Amino acid sequence: MSSTIRDADLGTSKVTSLPARAAANTPAPQGHIARNPGMRLDLGFLESVRSVNRSALERRVATLTKRRSIKADNQAAWLLRAVACMDLTTLNSNDTDERVRRLCAKAINPFRRDIVEGLGIEGETIRPAAVCVYHPFVATAVDAVRGTGIHVAAVSTAFPHGLAPLSTRLQEIEASVRDGADEIDVVIPRGLVYGAKWQELFNEIVAMREACGDAHLKVILGTGDLATLRNVMLASMVAMMAGADFIKTSTGKESVNATLPVGLAMVRAIRAYFEETGYLIGFKPAGGISTAKVSLDWLVLMKEELGRPWLEPELFRFGASSLLTDIERQLEHHLTGHYSANHRHAMA
Repeated sequence: MSSTIRDADLGTSKVTSLPARAAANTPAPQGHIARNPGMRLDLGFLESVRSVNRSALERRVATLTKRRSIKADNQAAWLLRAVACMDLTTLNSNDTDERVRRLCAKAINPFRRDIVEGLGIEGETIRPAAVCVYHPFVATAVDAVRGTGIHVAAVSTAFPHGLAPLSTRLQEIEASVRDGADEIDVVIPRGLVYGAKWQELFNEIVAMREACGDAHLKVILGTGDLATLRNVMLASMVAMMAGADFIKTSTGKESVNATLPVGLAMVRAIRAYFEETGYLIGFKPAGGISTAKVSLDWLVLMKEELGRPWLEPELFRFGASSLLTDIERQLEHHLTGHYSANHRHAMA
């Protein structure tokens, strides 16, 4: 990687909003993170974090996205980081094995050769952290990315609605793990949140975590369906108490998907959980994140609210399908001063 891009500012590890206690469980970049074992369902703790001020969150988001301007080589470095934190995704009704193999090929070689050479990153391995597919395509994806270090994530538990019997949902998780998935994205039944059935929701997620075994559990809340930020905050806390490794905003199929105010509520739940337990939980916004500019907004949110460790794929992921194409176009513009047509970039 060229020294200019390599040394561009992704920010230091200093962050005033995360307690000093973070040092005890905060790894160096790419280091091992102690897995969240969960805790008992503490309704008193839930009650203590239930209050959410939407206006305050929206004001905070507005200041975050306006006050930090990322330009030139720094912007290129942040965009490369966005790629490294991406779950490259195909979740379409017309998916096929060939489409999934094409997605995996794009993950292995995310940039055109001239862009790689122009940025001076020939010796670097900058790839999406994972590919995300439906269960029938897990084995295909595992075979296609074997030996590359790219993870395979499977959406399970009757995605996107989560309304199948629990036994069926658990069997789907177990089948995906057998086929080689090392990350499982599960969806919760939103009705349990509407009815404040926190014990039932907790028990279901505990069972899902057990079915995952060594595979990491990413719990999709379906925030666009949850109606209030209070529900988002409470569902986030229950998922983490039950042992979630990541909490994720959306399936991408709701009418409203990942938004920055919702994301801010969720990362503050992550911070509260850390302060209570000492365990670091990952965050994955998904749905509607399709432009490089929006990806920068999310990276800034993570850096400012949780700190430098959450700019690593162990703790932050984008769920995205078309985002990679726009990032590639922006990197070409950085090198040439011109935007290329989408068709010049191999589509994921």
